[in-house]
Amino acid sequence: MGMENSVETKTPQDLAVEAGEHYQRGEFLIAANIFAAAENGFHLKEDHLNAAEMANNRSVAFLQAGRAQAALKAVTGTAEIFASQHDELRQAMAYGNQAAALEALKEYNAALQAYEASAELLKKVNADELRMDVMKSLSALQLKTGQSLQALATMQAGVDGLKKPKMKHHLLQRLLHVPAKLMNR
Repeated sequence: MGMENSVETKTPQDLAVEAGEHYQRGEFLIAANIFAAAENGFHLKEDHLNAAEMANNRSVAFLQAGRAQAALKAVTGTAEIFASQHDELRQAMAYGNQAAALEALKEYNAALQAYEASAELLKKVNADELRMDVMKSLSALQLKTGQSLQALATMQAGVDGLKKPKMKHHLLQRLLHVPAKLMNR
């Protein structure tokens, strides 16, 4: 038996899977580094969409590791790459990742704008559950920045946007109508 296979060559796809496994185990910085290797591999193949996807994954991993500045740097420019290929779903996700990083950096106005851009695109592509998550984040940030009425309206819009609300969302829908009625007196 010779020493063939002594050097294992991993495709960017293999690296992405491996990074995902580290991420699932909570090894966020290791995952971020492997996502970066996958990103580079996709760039070498001139597959810029998947490279941008890896940059977004790296951003999420950095954010989970408490490295907001690195997260923002990783995601910056990816929304434009997705936009150039008319991939509105991934463009929306990129804006959401950017918003989360900006929020962690306390750059609240920029974060609010990025969440709104994400929600708008998610509405356009009918990704209702994802939009609900973004609307929750947007609403929470509006509350944090003293925009209580706006936060209520945002949450209302998020719940109303669900085509088949789950039980907990039905309850939330009913609860949100109470303050809305009181404000319209």
